[in-house]
Amino acid sequence: MNLRIIIPLIFIFFLYLYLCINFILKTNQTRFLPKWLWAILCVISIPLGGILFIIFGRKDN
Repeated sequence: MNLRIIIPLIFIFFLYLYLCINFILKTNQTRFLPKWLWAILCVISIPLGGILFIIFGRKDN
């Protein structure tokens, strides 16, 4: 395998996880699930978990 492809993909993977978890922690309230469950969902199902949180999980103030 070519490391020039794998290393940027791994970096993007961890950056996406960091941004999702950070966004969940900074949100005051969520809908449908508690914050910790949204975080687990984001970690288990990348990128679907983060997309689902943005669409359904955020509670507009």
